[in-house]
Amino acid sequence: MANPRTIARIEAAIQRRAAHCLQHEISDPRAQFITIVRVELNSDLSVAKLFYSVLGSSSERSQASQMLEHATGFIRKQVGRVLETRSIPQLRFLADTTASDAEQMDDMITQALRKDRQIRGQEEPSEGSDGPAS
Repeated sequence: MANPRTIARIEAAIQRRAAHCLQHEISDPRAQFITIVRVELNSDLSVAKLFYSVLGSSSERSQASQMLEHATGFIRKQVGRVLETRSIPQLRFLADTTASDAEQMDDMITQALRKDRQIRGQEEPSEGSDGPAS
């Protein structure tokens, strides 16, 4: 089991190198809007989960996922060049849905507030109607 500081240092190095590969070394246009959000390395340093987000529609996200599957070997090789470890961890790319989850939650809150205003408007018509009487 590795020291938590060592794991954090390696995670940061993997994130920097993988992001650099996607931005500068991979000429695939599908890699343009991919952001490596975070990296989680298991305690024995054998597997790194790279969480990514993609700016765009669901079809662009699926294309980016396919591109990452094909580029995993190249990115792993590039990551291995900067790591100071005995072995290079296996890379697993996972879509980070935090942004879309937050957007859905924001939409649900907005809808709930709108319904709340409608209900309050129906129950208490005298408070909200300071305008001219019909």
